[in-house]
Amino acid sequence: MVAVEPAASMRAEGERRHPDPKIHWLDDQMPGLAAVHGTALGFDLILLSAVWQHVAPNDRARGFRKLVTLLKPGGLLLMTLREGATPPDRPMYGVSLGEVEGLARAHGVEVLRVTEKADAMARGDVRWTMVTLRMPDDGAGALPLLRGIILADDKSSTYKLGLLRAIARIAEHAPAAARAADDENDAIDVPLGLVALFWIRMYLPLVRMGFPQAPKNRGADGLGFAKASFRALLDEAIAPQELRVGSAFAADRAIMISRALGEAVSTIAAMPANFIRFPNSDQRVFTTFKVRSRTGSSELQIDLPTLAGWGQLRIPGAIWRTMARLGSWIEPVLVNEWARLMRGYAERMGVSIPAGQAEAALVWEEPFRDTALGRSAARRIFAEGRDIYCAWSATKLRPSRLDIDHCMPWSAWPCGDLWNLFPSERRVNQHQKRERLPSGELLLNSRERIIGWWNDAWLSSPTLSQRFWREASAALFVAEPSDPEQIFAGLEWRRLRLRQDQLVPEWTGEQRV
Repeated sequence: MVAVEPAASMRAEGERRHPDPKIHWLDDQMPGLAAVHGTALGFDLILLSAVWQHVAPNDRARGFRKLVTLLKPGGLLLMTLREGATPPDRPMYGVSLGEVEGLARAHGVEVLRVTEKADAMARGDVRWTMVTLRMPDDGAGALPLLRGIILADDKSSTYKLGLLRAIARIAEHAPAAARAADDENDAIDVPLGLVALFWIRMYLPLVRMGFPQAPKNRGADGLGFAKASFRALLDEAIAPQELRVGSAFAADRAIMISRALGEAVSTIAAMPANFIRFPNSDQRVFTTFKVRSRTGSSELQIDLPTLAGWGQLRIPGAIWRTMARLGSWIEPVLVNEWARLMRGYAERMGVSIPAGQAEAALVWEEPFRDTALGRSAARRIFAEGRDIYCAWSATKLRPSRLDIDHCMPWSAWPCGDLWNLFPSERRVNQHQKRERLPSGELLLNSRERIIGWWNDAWLSSPTLSQRFWREASAALFVAEPSDPEQIFAGLEWRRLRLRQDQLVPEWTGEQRV
């Protein structure tokens, strides 16, 4: 459950009365609900109790839209409408059932039930109306639109699929990169350089293997983004996994990667972002806002501010939410269609791609499941005479019994970011937690040990601390990316989203039998 309250004193009182760790308190308010949307969560039930009368009439259309776009298909929105005398010390506005019904029709939301309720405080001049609304589907048509682009659109290359998949990967691996853009039209912006980074990651192995990305394409020839710098990446044997938020490059590699990103940005803006249109319309689905091309620098820190230096890609909110919530369903369709296109291009040139090779080349490569940095940090801490405790059991660890555990299970979400690596007693990690997700209560009980480990292992190192902040700011929903307390809060939201999206089994800390 997510409890939203803008008043700090009310929120504190709510937390005091309801300390259940399954309740996540959030500082946010109507009509924007920016923090709730930032979590990328969808909800089965939203209760708006004694709130609507405090929302100014001019803000209600926006507020209602923000509410219904948080609903899952089939989700319910319960609203109470207050009518009657207004206290002189509490500003309120008039409400009406007709207004809510009109907003529901405009957003394709079904009015299920309307009931009258007496005032719980027995005030004779106050009446309440309870309205129950239901979202019959995703409410925006984003899934049919995406299906049409993936399966039905004319394609002279794989570029449209490349752009859609880059957005889907950002929604999965770097959701914090999204920022509310044109709020009235429900859109978000992501750094154009980040789109280009993921674009290059996807195309590097395909071009290396010579799989055609357009009719008559062989290798890098004929691909608009595969200019000198991209070809240099091929020659230098740059691994796709190296191109990730948090990485840093210097000298010739920095210049090469920076220029390759610029070349990819130009191709994305001119081709797929330009030609993906709404059905029976000339209106573009995506809008690019390019800034002046960046020149190659001898130092390149791959972080969100740097990637935003190439501009922004504007994405309709409904498409972004669908990518974030249904990415595990959309990804296989994208991969299957991309492989089909490559096989078709190859066959027309008299070339055969063996079964399974195209799909294997399209696998999204993450860094290997490497815990070497965690072990190195632990050795340094032990050498300094300090103690390390198991994040989950609080057991004081000996070097011979130390494991480095991925807090978010690797099998569900392969993430080797520093914030996701914790010390654990070997027996606990290998025989108890295993590939399960820590429960909300267990994570909260481990908070002090987790933040202590972050401070000792990563934040005490000038180099590693920079990487820690860069990785956390892209992957986690955080208000202040330089505060460990906020990073922990972001970890809690990430855990909740993984539990919701993939139903990963939870571990409460008990011994596995």
